[in-house]
Amino acid sequence: MRTILLSMVLAAVVAVGPVPAAADDAGKIILTIDGEVASGAAVDFTLAELEALGTSTITTHTPWHDGAVTFEGVPLSVLMAKVGATGETAAMLALNNYRSEAPLSDFTRFGVILATRQNGKPMPVNDKGPLFVVYPFDGDPELKSEVYYSRSAWQVRSITIE
Repeated sequence: MRTILLSMVLAAVVAVGPVPAAADDAGKIILTIDGEVASGAAVDFTLAELEALGTSTITTHTPWHDGAVTFEGVPLSVLMAKVGATGETAAMLALNNYRSEAPLSDFTRFGVILATRQNGKPMPVNDKGPLFVVYPFDGDPELKSEVYYSRSAWQVRSITIE
């Protein structure tokens, strides 16, 4: 009986072929920017495309983490320049439909980043990833307030320039 069962399993594996590895997400669109952008149409980005714009690092304390955390990501001022943002406000929409708004001027004034990595590792969805708007909270006492904490959206999937 054992031999027959083993033969059937082997036959099934041969018939189906090897099980493919997990899908490579390198080409997956993780961010869409629309609204008042130069092209007039939505602009999509993969993780690789975002990181190719150049990254900055912020080490800061947040209300959502124990201790200081190092975040790495594209400066939002660079990303806004890339898409030719002409509005005054960025409306971030998260995977869970949470919506947060920030003035575009914050991005240059405070050096805000769209983090793709936390402590050197990509951020999974269950830990504020894949994209997290991070202010350098430790860099300016003004930033340690609900106004700026509420602008720090995580699980960002789209940004609309208004």
